Amino acid sequence: MKRITTPISDDDINDLKIGDKISLSGKMYCGRDAVLPKLSKSIENGQEDKYPFDFKGMAIMHTAFSVAGIAPTTSNKAEIESSMEALSSAGVKFHIGKGSLSDETKKTLDKYNSIFIVTPPVAALLTNNVISKKCVAYEEEGMEAFFELEVKDIPGIVAIAHGKSL
Repeated sequence: MKRITTPISDDDINDLKIGDKISLSGKMYCGRDAVLPKLSKSIENGQEDKYPFDFKGMAIMHTAFSVAGIAPTTSNKAEIESSMEALSSAGVKFHIGKGSLSDETKKTLDKYNSIFIVTPPVAALLTNNVISKKCVAYEEEGMEAFFELEVKDIPGIVAIAHGKSL
């Protein structure tokens, strides 16, 4: 098990390979279909500094935050997968979700030294690892707003790294 703490560095990424089991602690963000395209568009328009957080070294889980907790949604939904290039170009290092991604996305992640982590879709397990949460963008989206979580030991497996996948 490799323990990773945010912000995630290029050295952290370079030390990981597909199949590695990781444990993530620190700040983790969550967003999905409603907010990731909005963040992506802001980045593409050079407006990433309008947010109260820094994308560099960020981990984003593809999930909403509800009273039931967190559990990843399928990452190959068009709204999510198409946002990964802009998010990675802004410095996001971990995209956390479930499912498979296209060959094009694998190349994009490699280009920006970002990786894809799969995590178990078990809300009870993951939610127990959330220490605190706050909405940091797009509050109007309700549970699909962009949340900043303080987490401890979120489990995952490196599924895509350095142009290779499981």
